[in-house]
Amino acid sequence: MKVFMIITALLFSASASISAQGKGPKFSIQSSLEQIDLWPSHMPNAGGNRGSELISDKGSVTNVSTPRLIVHQPQHPNGTAILVISGGGYAHIELGKESTPTANWLPSEGVTAFELIYRLPQENWSSTQVPFEDAQRAMRIIRNLAKHYGIDQHKIGILGFSAGGHLAGITSTLFDKNFYKPVDAIDSLSSKPDFTGLIYPVISMLPPNNKTHSLKSIFGNQPTTEEEIAFSVEKQVNTHTPPTFLAQAIDDPISPIDNSYLMDKALKNANIPVEMHIFQTGGHGWGLGKKGSEVSAWPGLFKEWMKRSSF
Repeated sequence: MKVFMIITALLFSASASISAQGKGPKFSIQSSLEQIDLWPSHMPNAGGNRGSELISDKGSVTNVSTPRLIVHQPQHPNGTAILVISGGGYAHIELGKESTPTANWLPSEGVTAFELIYRLPQENWSSTQVPFEDAQRAMRIIRNLAKHYGIDQHKIGILGFSAGGHLAGITSTLFDKNFYKPVDAIDSLSSKPDFTGLIYPVISMLPPNNKTHSLKSIFGNQPTTEEEIAFSVEKQVNTHTPPTFLAQAIDDPISPIDNSYLMDKALKNANIPVEMHIFQTGGHGWGLGKKGSEVSAWPGLFKEWMKRSSF
């Protein structure tokens, strides 16, 4: 197979295009990082003319026109790679507080991290399922480039926060579903993650958990029951779902704690290895977790889980 690799050293400008309130430095994408276009040609469900991508001072991305991976390489790769996906209700992508801090931490543990910038469903694409196309393609590209980055093809995981957790969950359970027609030889590779991390995830689209912005972004205000079932991650779990790590706080006001409980139960019913950590406090959107907070324990717990699971 001809190895595919389009890596752009010339990065998209990460200077703020949207003003943000509050103090502190502006968010910026490190100019030294490589970026890989997901679709160098034949992007499925492309929309009309696109404006410039917008990145706020705090690292919230909108108006995505070029879905891509940002590569965070360790000095001494241990063979493991993780696709890291921020949330934002499928309305924006919270790089600044979720995927970027995590993708900066993982290389210190020897893990090669790939941050995903994915298309958002309400940004004039011809399908609202474009995030799922991008995540599947991202997994295949990472697997295709495994040798180049010193990655074991059987140690490629996925880690998602909030709506990014939903996207990671769908990628982990519906890896056999063709979200797009193959565009090249890379699409013959598996999009299945070898392990999955879901951090304060959106899981269920069914009542009473069908009030999230994620659901509205994909299906609008009146989804059918069939649509809600089809994109409820817990309903798609089967005996081939990857081992999964869950972490969430009981006082989460955005994604009810039942999301993690439902996923944990579904995985156990399918005899899939699962480790769940429930915190008393933490709310939602904590990323790596503020130093000293209860939820700041999750990265260490996730690291130990990966070691025990031989990832």
